[in-house]
Amino acid sequence: MKTAESRKKLAINRELLESLKTCKQATQFSALEDWMFASPVQLGRLPWSYDQIWRTYQKAAGKAGIGGLGTHSLRHTYRSWLDSVGTPVGVQQKLMRHSDIRTTMNVYGDAGTAEMAEAHGRVVRLALPQS
Repeated sequence: MKTAESRKKLAINRELLESLKTCKQATQFSALEDWMFASPVQLGRLPWSYDQIWRTYQKAAGKAGIGGLGTHSLRHTYRSWLDSVGTPVGVQQKLMRHSDIRTTMNVYGDAGTAEMAEAHGRVVRLALPQS
């Protein structure tokens, strides 16, 4: 972990927790002491490595037709989604586990595409005469 903020405990949504429990029960490494994301390559003794996750993510991105996509894009998407549901920036900072709010505000996220289209439409309606 890079910062003290990264080490803090984080609450998890009950629905997500139940979904993760269901996934874990369906794996070959479902014992309580097994890793949540146990690596089949390591026979469950270790979690998936970053390289394993990255390669799987790249295959999925390729199949979806979106090409080279890094796993870090998930963090940017998460920030955008937090923003689109009206989450205060201070809460976003904590959920993103940033020690400095400027990182949350200046590096991650952007207005969602639907929000941008709606805002642009409002401006266009102001600028163009109504018929």
